[in-house]
Amino acid sequence: MSNKSYAGIEDQYSKLDSSKIVLIPVPYDGTSTWQKGADKGPEAFLNASENMELYDIETGTEVYKQGVFLADPVTENSSPELMVEAVHQAVKTYIKKNKFVTTFGGEHSISIGTIRAFNECFDNITVLQLDAHADLRKTYQGSKSNHACALYEASQTTNLIQVGIRSMDVIETTVMDEDKTYFAHDMAEDDNWVDSAIDQMTENVYITIDLDVFDPSIMPSTGTPEPGGLLWYETLDFLRQVFEEKNVIGFDIVELCPNSNEKSSDFLAAKLYYKMLSYKFLNDDAEDDFDNNFNESNGKSNKVSKFNDDDDN
Repeated sequence: MSNKSYAGIEDQYSKLDSSKIVLIPVPYDGTSTWQKGADKGPEAFLNASENMELYDIETGTEVYKQGVFLADPVTENSSPELMVEAVHQAVKTYIKKNKFVTTFGGEHSISIGTIRAFNECFDNITVLQLDAHADLRKTYQGSKSNHACALYEASQTTNLIQVGIRSMDVIETTVMDEDKTYFAHDMAEDDNWVDSAIDQMTENVYITIDLDVFDPSIMPSTGTPEPGGLLWYETLDFLRQVFEEKNVIGFDIVELCPNSNEKSSDFLAAKLYYKMLSYKFLNDDAEDDFDNNFNESNGKSNKVSKFNDDDDN
């Protein structure tokens, strides 16, 4: 990966010690089952970011001045399980340095490691998943670390809220909490879903976004596009409200599958990342200290299971 800094920002804003934000690329595509190429997503995202104007009109801010450190990519790919553990350790390292940690994939299996790290460091977290797919299979193709299992662990150990779902296997209905699932076809007819979803969140929220949550008309370059997805402004309106009302502790964006003939998807991903940072730090001066309020005394994990441990689905 040739990029030396996020968005080509100057050295004064890209050093670890002076940056509030850490960006970890994870170019992994070991378990995807249809279109390959998500391992090229981080580089395409970074290249698009270098060509993005860094003044955010909506918020009137230049969030890069909060400092964004581009970490070394996590390149472990010998097995899905070892990749998940490598991501877990990398994310946890930077959380403990009191950074706002973000991750860009790669396929959605990388989120197993990111969520595990945040769940170990923060109390009573909500995982907010924006996705076309439920990703709730306990195992798939012989592995618990498959992209189809990306949110199963979170469903057992966190307060999982799923938004935009429009594709799933019947077995996932035995795991899914339908009261906390917002299906795309229902969202299209009910404007109350935003308030309902936010009302069900705890104070600490981790966001994982699979780019296939967006409609393929605006986000075609993803591994498993599904019709009937979210559009740009409704998604931003929802995310901004989440950032305003909750303590967003980190996020990841996954499943950019770049196409050399279609660059708009790369720019959507780049803009989405920057918008989310702009919402997070909207009321912070660059000179302000950052405290992400992680609980360093937490043990191995913070288990808040909504399901019986003997469920074997």
